[in-house]
Amino acid sequence: MRTKGRVTGIISNLVIVQVDGPVAQNEIGYIKLGDVTLMAEVIKINGDKAFVQVFESTRGLKVGNEVEFMGHMLEATLGPGLLQRNYDGLQNDLEELDGVFLKRGIYTKPLNEDKLWEYNPIANVGDEVEAGDWLGEVKENWVNHKIMVPFKFEGKYTIKSLAPAGNYKITETIATLTDENGEECSITMVQKWPVKLAIKAYKEKPRPFKVMETGVRCIDTLNPMAEGGTGFIPGPFGAGKTVLQHALSQHAEADIIIFAACGERANEVVEMFVEFPHLEDPRTGRKLIERTTIICNTSNMPVAAREASVYIAMTIGEYYRAMGYKVLLLADSTSRWAQALREMSNRLEELPGADAFPMDLPAIISNFYSRAGFVYLNNGKSGSVTFIGTVSPAGGNLKEPVTESTKKAARCFYALSQQRADSKRYPAVDPIESYSKYLEYPEIVEYLKKKISEEWVDKVLDVKNIVLRGREAYEQINILGDDGVPVEYHDRFWKSELVDFVILQQDAFDKIDSSTPLNRQHYMLNLVSHIINSKYNFESFDVVGNYYKRIINVLKQMNYSEFESDKFNGYESELNAILEERRVA
Repeated sequence: MRTKGRVTGIISNLVIVQVDGPVAQNEIGYIKLGDVTLMAEVIKINGDKAFVQVFESTRGLKVGNEVEFMGHMLEATLGPGLLQRNYDGLQNDLEELDGVFLKRGIYTKPLNEDKLWEYNPIANVGDEVEAGDWLGEVKENWVNHKIMVPFKFEGKYTIKSLAPAGNYKITETIATLTDENGEECSITMVQKWPVKLAIKAYKEKPRPFKVMETGVRCIDTLNPMAEGGTGFIPGPFGAGKTVLQHALSQHAEADIIIFAACGERANEVVEMFVEFPHLEDPRTGRKLIERTTIICNTSNMPVAAREASVYIAMTIGEYYRAMGYKVLLLADSTSRWAQALREMSNRLEELPGADAFPMDLPAIISNFYSRAGFVYLNNGKSGSVTFIGTVSPAGGNLKEPVTESTKKAARCFYALSQQRADSKRYPAVDPIESYSKYLEYPEIVEYLKKKISEEWVDKVLDVKNIVLRGREAYEQINILGDDGVPVEYHDRFWKSELVDFVILQQDAFDKIDSSTPLNRQHYMLNLVSHIINSKYNFESFDVVGNYYKRIINVLKQMNYSEFESDKFNGYESELNAILEERRVA
């Protein structure tokens, strides 16, 4: 029998309910308000009082309204049809909703239950299986969507029967399993999973040991992201977070893209809905949206749904990881998620931490980031969820609590600089503030040595050092003037500028320069490294800038040319001629 209760207090989206039976943390309940019911989640229990956060506007709600609890947590519906969908933070299909504005209390089914899917079994009758094992598959766009033993199942099961190949609805039984006690369980193509719990239907989750190629040079070359790794992109408004995310989603070495807009401005989300369907997928030659799921929760939607949206997105990511796919999850922006946590914490009158955020904010963020990772499945295959979130610190302050808490959890830090954005140096990733802790992992270093070359990591560290020394030289030149420092300072500064223009900057709208494969990055880094480690003869400081500008111009033309084409090789010959003019033997 379901527990019921009545509203005894209302503080905006926080509602206090007196219950007549047991309720659990994170349990879902529905509050009756006239002809509609409002979904809510239990976030605190004190005796016979449950504090629930409502995912809708509570306008018109009164003390005494009835509440019914469902006996389960907030769940994601998982099955064929998740791709190419636009969901809100509660997994309502936005395309199924009527009108410009979301109507309160209207909830839709996440998946189409009437569509027929062409199903093919891949297991056999008599096989022993457990949670997450593959039973069959259907074709979802170009992706082989695996039908799995539900993640909630515990222990070993035996396949008693399997539906033959054919067309089925997701609600039809496609397999019958028997447990260790001989009881039968019917399996359909759809299953549910509580979003606040990590899916652990895998054999092993090792530390990330290989790099995920993104095609973005300032990431792949200087601060690589690991497959199954975590990173975040903090930066002020207008610094290029959205364009960088689009570049990552389009060119990263991932099979499935999940984009969670948790609290973004409505106009930015509209742009995403308009642009994403037209983005070409370089991996398949089709549209990128065909392997993408969008979770949309704009900043003017109910604040509590911001928190739900990131968990829905992560759960869908873990679901596809269990199929053996590489998933890239992008969240924009986790600052708004943290603000939602702050609002609910304040309404609960909890002891506030820095800037009134919850005291346990670092733990909440760390727990969420830990759900990403590379896994080995029960059948020996592998899958991964790579998570990159963006943070929008107020005033570009990278010392605020959300950025600081995320730094402790994420392994990669890609700081967007307002100064670089203002000077049109895109991606505006600050090469000195940013870092990748994966370069400290012995297994990643070993992988890079085998994948690229033995001296790759040393050259990367050398280039980073050149950029740092160049900034120090620039500050000295700025203070003392051009003729107040030795020519060596100008040489050092312009070598760092060469790295900046050729390696760090990239044109996201150019057909060739928008994505750079690792073999080309290796070639160009070797070329740049050779140039910056050579000595040149300069008579005065004013000669230095003009000479390096000529070198930079030729190298940039190489970036815009097809790799190893006649045009590319012609520019390289021109470059060698320029270098010979002043190089010291």
